[in-house]
Amino acid sequence: MKFDELISANKPTRVVIFSVGTVALLLLIAICWAFFGNSGESGKVGKSKQAKVPVVTVAKATRKDVPVYLNGLGTVQAYNTVTIHSQVDGQLIEILFKEGQDVKKGDALAKLDQRIYLAQLDQAMANQAKDQAQLENAELDLKRYIKLGNTVSGQVLDTARSTIRQLEATIQSDQAAIDNVKTLLSYTTIASPIDGRTGIRLVDVGNIVHPGDANGIVVITQLSPISVIFSLPQQNLQNISSEIATQGQLIVQAMGSDNSTVIDNGVLELVDNQIDQSTGTVKLKATFPNEKHFLWPGGFTNVRLLLNVRHESIVVPSSALQRGPQTTYVFVLKPDMTVEMRNVRMALEDGKEVVIEDGISDGEMVITDGATKLADGTKVRLPEDSQEEGNARGDSEHQGMRGKKE
Repeated sequence: MKFDELISANKPTRVVIFSVGTVALLLLIAICWAFFGNSGESGKVGKSKQAKVPVVTVAKATRKDVPVYLNGLGTVQAYNTVTIHSQVDGQLIEILFKEGQDVKKGDALAKLDQRIYLAQLDQAMANQAKDQAQLENAELDLKRYIKLGNTVSGQVLDTARSTIRQLEATIQSDQAAIDNVKTLLSYTTIASPIDGRTGIRLVDVGNIVHPGDANGIVVITQLSPISVIFSLPQQNLQNISSEIATQGQLIVQAMGSDNSTVIDNGVLELVDNQIDQSTGTVKLKATFPNEKHFLWPGGFTNVRLLLNVRHESIVVPSSALQRGPQTTYVFVLKPDMTVEMRNVRMALEDGKEVVIEDGISDGEMVITDGATKLADGTKVRLPEDSQEEGNARGDSEHQGMRGKKE
């Protein structure tokens, strides 16, 4: 029993000893952390403070001439379009063009059977020859009557003269008939009335064609020059009219799908004489040389009308412009690497650059990236400064590691 009681009595003493050792160990760890960890943490705090300085990119405000454009979407139309029909009835015996071929005005496109018209021409010429012979005979009769003098009554002379006039009129009618048949005969060779390009052939050789056929033989479109019809808001009409009165003719550019590549340069031909009330826009027509045939009838193209040029304007990138509830502003980089919030008045924007009328001077540096974290007077860094600090820090750490190893 004494042994058991001794063991029971010693248990609390052993527990107390263990608790004191644990506390001592924790205290030692805390002292070591406080001694060795503060220096590293202070370095992190220093780095954190430096990292809080925002990094921004900048661009210089420049002075240059800026063109003022009005942008629209246009529909390409052939300058002339002709559906080739036969002007006479007949069998198509020959096609003289290839589909997609460029043709000139007067080039033969097709031929019809001429035999019926040649026969009509021979008949008309024969009738004229017969009437001509009758006229000559009537003229001889009149001369005989005149030579006979008073032996011939006046009625006979008048009848002879009347016969001559009738035959002269008949000959004129015969000549008209001949000319008509010659015209019909010329229609059996079908020629192009314009310069242009042929489309898909709409009828084959051997078919009977008529002037009233719905489809015709082929469609020819004139590609050079070519027209573009586009619309602009009616609010621009006054400025357009004013510039036309000043310059005489305005330049229009056809743009590629990227809206930055110029396909062709043309001129404004006309402004429509009325405004579309349903859309509030006015139609305009421009003509382009289209020598490379980049514009195609029926297609769409972006167009921009050169209204005028603003000379010696202050220009900054569009990314530098910030919009507030009531004003527009930019952040200007000062020599002490702080920024100044500057209200500006914008005159023009084309998506890439902004023309500033007031608030910025030529040569000043504006913030183009990183402005969302800025306020008036904020200290900033440039990307190249951050790179130099990173390189210097890396060299310092590398030197420290080498010292430890040695």
